[in-house]
Amino acid sequence: MSASPFSTNRSVRIGGASGFWGDSSIATPQLLQVPGMQYLVYDYLAETTMAILARARSKNPTLGYATDFVSVAMAPHLSELHAKGIRVVSNAGGLNPMACAQALSQEAEAQGLTLKIAVVTGDDVSALFATLREQGLKDMYTQEVPPEQLSSANAYTGAQGIAQALAMGADVVITGRCVDSAVVVGVLAHEFEWAWDDWDRLAAGTLAGHVIECGAQATGGLFTDWHLVPDWAHMGYPVIDCEPDGAFTLSKPTGTGGLIHRGAVSEQILYEVGDPACYLMPDVTCDFRQVSVQTIDANRVRVQGARGQAPTASYKANGTYVDGYQLQVMMAIRGLDASAKARKTAEALLQRTREQLAHQGLSDYSETCVELLGSESLYGPNAQQLPTREIVLRIAARHAVAKGLSFLQRECASAGTSMGPGTRSSFSGRADIQPVFKVFSFLVPKQLVPMTVTLQGQSQQLIAAPAVADSSCAPSHAQGPAALALDGEREQVELVRIAWARSGDKGDDENIGVIARTPELYPVLLEQLGTARVQQYFSHLVQGTVQRYEVPGLHAINFVLHNALGGGGVCSLRSDPLGKSFAQMLLSIPVQVPRHLLLD
Repeated sequence: MSASPFSTNRSVRIGGASGFWGDSSIATPQLLQVPGMQYLVYDYLAETTMAILARARSKNPTLGYATDFVSVAMAPHLSELHAKGIRVVSNAGGLNPMACAQALSQEAEAQGLTLKIAVVTGDDVSALFATLREQGLKDMYTQEVPPEQLSSANAYTGAQGIAQALAMGADVVITGRCVDSAVVVGVLAHEFEWAWDDWDRLAAGTLAGHVIECGAQATGGLFTDWHLVPDWAHMGYPVIDCEPDGAFTLSKPTGTGGLIHRGAVSEQILYEVGDPACYLMPDVTCDFRQVSVQTIDANRVRVQGARGQAPTASYKANGTYVDGYQLQVMMAIRGLDASAKARKTAEALLQRTREQLAHQGLSDYSETCVELLGSESLYGPNAQQLPTREIVLRIAARHAVAKGLSFLQRECASAGTSMGPGTRSSFSGRADIQPVFKVFSFLVPKQLVPMTVTLQGQSQQLIAAPAVADSSCAPSHAQGPAALALDGEREQVELVRIAWARSGDKGDDENIGVIARTPELYPVLLEQLGTARVQQYFSHLVQGTVQRYEVPGLHAINFVLHNALGGGGVCSLRSDPLGKSFAQMLLSIPVQVPRHLLLD
């Protein structure tokens, strides 16, 4: 592989080949067939993934990275990547980027290939933790005091190490816990020689990375209008052609499934975003309020309009630690009054095992969750009360010690013979008791986090970031409905008739981006969807406040629901700990719409 020559009058072609650890193996081979492909980027790390990697490393110190990157994404395709000169950037290194690089190097050598593999390190801030804790460190969201020891502690670093590694001639760049979009920002900063205080370009690059960081979510995956998306079996992965100012065109490989659609891309832009006017990244603070998505043709959309300002002087960091144990069991219950039988089964099992806990001198469960899947249990008071003769009963519980869950683990089997008729007490044998890796979020001053790039035995310190103070974002005030005629006869319809929506998680917070299907419907969203109404609709799930942000460029509203996921990720006992269904639930809410604005 060889580095691309610098140019300021051309575009750079990048393929988004992975959105998470475990993404489909079809992405890399289809993207390799795209003419003129220059880079493939792979994102593997979510908060939940870091907890999984911490558990893997605790069992085997040579692990702690996304092993699929080496065995699935790279190994079968190394020869073709090398022959075509396509360079690769990935955060697959996780908690152990050096081990990831070593495994890839060994694979390349076995195939008779020589790869220049660079590793960006420094995000591991475990050595700083004790000092920070002595200085009064608290969780940035909950204000909790951390435990004395963490299983892992990593800062969300930026793109400068990636850009430097590419400038040093790396064919493959492997990082630890950089932010998801950094794998694209690093490429663009290198190719176009962006300055690290060129805030608008860095914000535009961040937007490009954000759009493709979740793989096929940009090309029809999770789209509200899923019925329009063809050929899921061969879903196309995203390709972006980025220009020197950061604007980009999104497409997908020819002949693949999926869909290039303004609505789907708009959904992804708001996915997992808080305040769109103040999206905090390590390299830049982004303002996405005036971003536009324009359809070029059936196969391409153009995205532009991001603005930026200086980032804060701190990195966000996440630590993980073991906080007790959890168990989830599921059983099928069929027949007349299935829901009633399922509820009675759960009550009996929890009562029986609580008595056994007490008899053994153990404390009660710290938390339990009972869900009747098939009866819209997550919808709470918004559920449609339809009779059903088939239910999956899900019981989840947490306890401080593993033994405290062994009673429920064992006793659930008895439901198949001693409780309700039509009960199958297990789907796949006895459920496993799992440790809970809780996430602790905190801030680390950037000057305490030196970054290093290592390539072929040579190491270089990261180029110093511009000295900036904490940025102060302009308040994102609600403007209220635009001055557009909303009079005339109204019709009550479900929100999905006039909007697209997608939801995403950040820890225990949830966001729901709602996009008007036409610009004329945007004032209807502003009028009909206030914070009080959304708060009431999700009151059975949301423990905190609800905030609303307006995004006029996309004709959209972004809601942030705080303390909405029962702890979120691996800390939540819910069947939807990442809140993927929140947008789908909200799309059922009734809205009053002027009939002349309704689409056919």
